[in-house]
Amino acid sequence: MNNFAHIDRIAAKVDALIVAKAAMPMKEIFPASTPKPTPAPAPSGNTCPSDSPAPVPFDNQRDTGGVALIPASSLQPKPIKWLWKEWLAAGKLHILAGAPGQGKTTLAMAFAATVSMGGVWPDHQRARAGNVLIWSGEDDPSDTLTPRLAASGADLTRCHFIGESKDGNGQSRPFDPACDMPKLKKAIEQLGGVSLLIFDPIVSAVTGDSHKNTEVRRAMQPLVDMAADMECAILGITHFSKGGKDTDPAQRVVGSVAFTAVARVVLVAAKTTDAEGNSKRVLARSKSNIGADDGGFEYHLEQVETHKGVFASRVAWGQAVDGSAKELLAEPDSNEGSANDAAETLCAEMEGGGWHAAKDCISAMAALGFSKKQTWSASKKLAVIRKNRGKKEGWFWRLPTSSTAFIDSIDSIDSQELNGESQESQESQAALLTLQSQATVSMEREEL
Repeated sequence: MNNFAHIDRIAAKVDALIVAKAAMPMKEIFPASTPKPTPAPAPSGNTCPSDSPAPVPFDNQRDTGGVALIPASSLQPKPIKWLWKEWLAAGKLHILAGAPGQGKTTLAMAFAATVSMGGVWPDHQRARAGNVLIWSGEDDPSDTLTPRLAASGADLTRCHFIGESKDGNGQSRPFDPACDMPKLKKAIEQLGGVSLLIFDPIVSAVTGDSHKNTEVRRAMQPLVDMAADMECAILGITHFSKGGKDTDPAQRVVGSVAFTAVARVVLVAAKTTDAEGNSKRVLARSKSNIGADDGGFEYHLEQVETHKGVFASRVAWGQAVDGSAKELLAEPDSNEGSANDAAETLCAEMEGGGWHAAKDCISAMAALGFSKKQTWSASKKLAVIRKNRGKKEGWFWRLPTSSTAFIDSIDSIDSQELNGESQESQESQAALLTLQSQATVSMEREEL
């Protein structure tokens, strides 16, 4: 009985609550602070209802658990900023590739000189003057790169070389592109910015295997980011790989295909032959994701005396040429291993005058893919002057005075041209011929 009485009391309270609610005004049941649901407007015209969600307006970036999503509508389209229109772009990575002896570094110094002095490009465009930063793991700034800059008319106050870097303990060590990029960025900011940054060779920026796509892409990304952050053009220099005749020159860049894939513009330099059999050098665009990807300019290398006793090569530009890089460089590896290619490369290695240890010349040529036999043949073609400094120091080589003419016209050199050498060179040549006639075989064995 008690249970039934308890149930009756609860039922009575519920009935009283229902009656009380029914007597209340509607505004008290639905307070003004609670928005009333409104029905969706009926479709008008020929429009049909869609199941797609309506766009959600939000700021330029939305943090969705650590990943920023940037709507395209928030971005302002902007044009490419060019250092050299269709050739060198601010904020982008570029590659300059070619076979040994084609003057790739000399071309890079010509670019640097034009930017530093606000000079004129080969197509007569005027460059905007700016600072240039150069890192080279192959050439000495004092006896090679600075003379080349001077030969090209550079404003040397705007040209800077990357020197040593300091570790966490304050100890100096050689700059390493693979791990010193953050420090370099700070140095560039202190300099006031740069317009052109040159890395020679670009493969030095890769800590891992330069033939693995993933490792190359990971290593190139800091360069890409720096180019964008600093709004400077980065030019990386590299070589052609062996073989690949009749293929796209961009595919012959040594190492992983990622080098050319990451770069926005790929330039190639090579020696080719025209219909009349005359050899010429051509700088061509082999790839571009941001502009024209064909055309080029003829050029040749010449030597000038920049300071007393200091000689350096520079680029002399020729006419513009039309066509794809594959067409312009019909046989990009036609001089591979040839006597002329070896002679030109050896001449470039011995540039600057003075005596060079024969073993150093042979090692440098070997690093570029030339055998000892090819190096020996090239030295004879260049009429290299030899001197033996004894068993401890070994043989030393020096170019004759007239060898500067060999850089672009080795094929045309004959005995008459050698008569233009100085008296010292003539006497040395006579002594050399006598020595060669007596013990050519023994010399070859001793030197190589």
